[in-house]
Amino acid sequence: MQRNLQTPLAVAALLAFAAPARALEGTLKAIKARKAFVIGYLKDAKPMSFEGPNGPEGYSVDLCRRIAAEVGKAVGIEKLEIRYVPVTVQNRIEAVTSGKVDIDCGTTTATLSRMQKVDFTILTFIDGGSLAVKKGSTIRNVAGLAGESVAVLPGSTTEKALREAIGKKSLDTKVVQVSDHASGISAVQGGKVAAYAADRMLLATMLSQPPNAELDLAGQFTVEPYGFMVRRGDSDFRLVANRALSRTYRSGDIYGIVEQYFGAGASPGDALLLMYQLTSLPE
Repeated sequence: MQRNLQTPLAVAALLAFAAPARALEGTLKAIKARKAFVIGYLKDAKPMSFEGPNGPEGYSVDLCRRIAAEVGKAVGIEKLEIRYVPVTVQNRIEAVTSGKVDIDCGTTTATLSRMQKVDFTILTFIDGGSLAVKKGSTIRNVAGLAGESVAVLPGSTTEKALREAIGKKSLDTKVVQVSDHASGISAVQGGKVAAYAADRMLLATMLSQPPNAELDLAGQFTVEPYGFMVRRGDSDFRLVANRALSRTYRSGDIYGIVEQYFGAGASPGDALLLMYQLTSLPE
């Protein structure tokens, strides 16, 4: 009796070449287990990340919601819960490394020193350090801080760049640390300091609000490339996040997000536009 070998051989071939489904690891495994994606955000970094009337909002938060949708597909949960945890400039790195949040969706500048502790997604924004001063102030740049005092958030890349710029020019400038952006602006308004140093886009948004109309922007002394912090060594999760970001840039959806948070008719500057183009990675 002759046996039909065709079917067994076909099955064997399929088994030999079928790739087994890869088991979830790291952040993706934790997300699936808790059935929720945890986003860290800043409460006072408008328009990037802030507490709105209906909860967390902002350019960065919106991009992280796009990442959440992609994460849901990756872990097989159609309606993945999103949890929001407020973080600060001082504790945001620890929030990521400890697992308190899955991703930091704020205004964190990607730096080599920070990469010793965390990884970053592809870039999400380009900004630069600037100064908020009273209108009519003679301070137009860092050199103008000679003999003056300037407030800044401790632990920020702006603080580091500011101190380096002051040191290079050998200025007798007093650097005052404040707890948040509102405190920095208030210190300028009250005459406690001559200037407040922070990312230019954040300052521009704050100064556009009526209570701060008497303040002005002066100079730009750094370039700040933003990225979203994730835990080190978790390439699977970082790939999911990068895929969501790249698709948002490539599809053109990013321009609607820019308009939503930076104002009707707002469009990316040349540096930001180039960043979108360079990070619109093909599938």
